[in-house]
Amino acid sequence: MIVKHVLTAGVALGVLSGGLATGLPALAAGEIKIGDINSYTRLPAHTIPYRRGATLAIEEINKAGGVLGKKLVFVSRDDQGKPGEAVKVAEQLRSRDKVALVSGSLFSHIGLALASWAKQRKTLYLAAEPLADALVWAKGNNYTFRLRPSTYMQAAMLAAEAAKNKNAKRWATIAPNYAYGKDAVAAFKRILTKLRPDVTFVGSQWPGLFKIDAGAEVQALAALKPDGIYNVTFGGDLAKFVREGRTRGLFKGKLMVGLLTGEPEYIDPLKGEAPVGWLVTGYPWQDIKTAAHKKFLAAYQARWKDYPRIGSIVGYNTMLAIAAMLKKAGSTDTDKMVAAMKGLSFDAPTGPITFRAVDHQSTMGAYVGWTVLKDGKGTMERWQYLDGADYLPSVEETKKLRKQ
Repeated sequence: MIVKHVLTAGVALGVLSGGLATGLPALAAGEIKIGDINSYTRLPAHTIPYRRGATLAIEEINKAGGVLGKKLVFVSRDDQGKPGEAVKVAEQLRSRDKVALVSGSLFSHIGLALASWAKQRKTLYLAAEPLADALVWAKGNNYTFRLRPSTYMQAAMLAAEAAKNKNAKRWATIAPNYAYGKDAVAAFKRILTKLRPDVTFVGSQWPGLFKIDAGAEVQALAALKPDGIYNVTFGGDLAKFVREGRTRGLFKGKLMVGLLTGEPEYIDPLKGEAPVGWLVTGYPWQDIKTAAHKKFLAAYQARWKDYPRIGSIVGYNTMLAIAAMLKKAGSTDTDKMVAAMKGLSFDAPTGPITFRAVDHQSTMGAYVGWTVLKDGKGTMERWQYLDGADYLPSVEETKKLRKQ
């Protein structure tokens, strides 16, 4: 599936316009193509909002005059949730469609495959959503950058809050059995035990991605008699786990911590069955009152007649990052774009974001709070936005983690 968008309508994004004093500058002939790869058919609840956010940003940028006097063109492909397909369409985007760079992707195993391809083909790849730590550390390379806060960053945020509960000493975990899940559990264990040397991890469950036997997993966790459970499941797996856990009384009297559980993509489908009292990362879009986010929210709702999900804000921020990078590079030459990405800073609806030169990880933060039912659906309360820069390893430690 290929969709090519030449986007021209939307709200002006003045910061990227080169000629505000004399009105919008005339666009020079030509365009800059941005390759987009994502799992649109495999996980549309997350990826369609991503594409909507990205589309909105490009419309705003083009209405404000484009970048380097050219329109941005969004050339979108579906990877079908398969690493091999992702690499195949990436090569088509590079060789046939002549995109300046490749961006997007959701699943960590696909992100890692694209990172390897980017290194081999010497093509810039901005991973929007894959969370595996290896993407910028053990398997990081000169051509790969990531926007979203990683599993390590979000696990660190959750662990810092969980450590405040002195009664939760015995911990169990449940996570999908692939790179994202493994990294998320390893990071949480590492950080929580550092903050609380008195805690122990008594067991882990590793269901296959989207193949969870929720009843068996809940029974196994209950047998461990934990005080706290760290949950990394998402999508349909999360829904099954929550329903089975409630039925069997797993959550009673335990500190439940959920990575991504508070994101609208995953908590909204549960409606009145959404978990209550869980410590989570998520996106309380309706309660964020900063001027920048209110402007984004109004534009998004006007354009799509719908509310944003976390994918929406990630897609939007990804395109802002690309536009800022192109303006800084002054060119679509790959080496110049890579150099511009290192240390790149830009403003976004979530706040200022910088891509660290040492590992190419952005400092985009996350919203951390507690789940609650409101108007018959799950949302977050007592939340705060935590700056990603405060939850990253030092430069010295990062150099040890980054092996390439």
